[in-house]
Amino acid sequence: MTFAAAIVAGEPSGDLLAARMLRGLQSHDPQVKAMGIGGPAMARAGFEAWHPMDALSVFGYVDALRQAPRLIRTWRDTRRRALEWRPDVFVGVDAPDFNLRLEEKLRAAGIPTVHFVGPSIWAWRFERIHQIRRAVSHMLVLFPFEVDLYREQGVPVTYVGHPLAELIPVRPDRAAARARLGLEPGGRVLALMPGSRESEIRLLAPRFLQAAQILLGQDPDLRVIVPVVNQHRRAQFEAILAQYPVPGCQVLTALPTAGQGAEAAAAGQRADGLDTSEWPIAWHAMEAADAVLVASGTATLEAALFKRPLVISYVITPWMRRIMAWKSGQDAPSLPWVGLPNILEREFVVPELLQEAATPQALAEHTWAALTDADLAARITKRFTTLHETLSRDTPGLAARAILETSRGHA
Repeated sequence: MTFAAAIVAGEPSGDLLAARMLRGLQSHDPQVKAMGIGGPAMARAGFEAWHPMDALSVFGYVDALRQAPRLIRTWRDTRRRALEWRPDVFVGVDAPDFNLRLEEKLRAAGIPTVHFVGPSIWAWRFERIHQIRRAVSHMLVLFPFEVDLYREQGVPVTYVGHPLAELIPVRPDRAAARARLGLEPGGRVLALMPGSRESEIRLLAPRFLQAAQILLGQDPDLRVIVPVVNQHRRAQFEAILAQYPVPGCQVLTALPTAGQGAEAAAAGQRADGLDTSEWPIAWHAMEAADAVLVASGTATLEAALFKRPLVISYVITPWMRRIMAWKSGQDAPSLPWVGLPNILEREFVVPELLQEAATPQALAEHTWAALTDADLAARITKRFTTLHETLSRDTPGLAARAILETSRGHA
């Protein structure tokens, strides 16, 4: 009998995770039937969407409130379809606010549930573990330290590694990346990454650009590159750049087309066999850079996997801080670190400048060290290479086996 899986992924990172997981399932059963909510990567893997992934896209608490009626309709329709179809398993990929509630209903109705990407209860909202126990038949986690946490709370769990560790090269090629971007091979290059959300760019870009102005005073030949996710964020960033000009600053949404970069036509060809043709522009920028000044988030882990010295920063408004405290019941995270590299290493391997500490001068001082300290760069390379090896697993295969075993355990 063909294996049937209902899957819900709510954002681009989840779409990529789910697509790889689905291909792992297909290696066991090429005729796998998969339906639910997903994006283009899942569609390319043969997934049938009841609703597009954009149906779950919200940006911040205000947008979530505004979109609540649509989200509720989508949730109810997905629950109805899953209960009528009764698949062998339901897999919720991240999106915990949507998926945990859905998983709770489906598991109560006898459908085994797997949640892929453990919610960060180790930092915020640990009380969520009670809902997770009710909702989740099996948890798949990306980080090794999460295994003991969930196991101690009575939640079956499997560490499947982080897929980024398979997609990012263990030995980055800075020269090749600069060629793809049309950059000169010599000289210092700084990647500025003030986030992908409107609020992040609004709050961080002015500070990052002022820090870059200070750095250019120390090294007039410094090249500053800024990868942005789309044209909307590019327009927003360039409006801020006009207020805080940085000579020679290069804003990137894609690789140069053939003829614009010295080796642009060679994009996607690497000695290590990895295909860069579908890389996000941020990865090309990080591989090309000597250092990265970056907003806290997944990009900090990406920079670590590219073995780059990085400086992590984040700023939220007082109003947003109050909302987060109200929603989580906490004034601050449970851990002393916010950046994923530091959380995984359990110490401040790279600096974190948050809120009032994120002044242009402080950002510039720490970033200058990241750009110029050769011993620091060597230590970072060694430390993050070991981290890369720890996170590198056969994620699709491990996830697929855990999902199949969970389904059989409820047969």
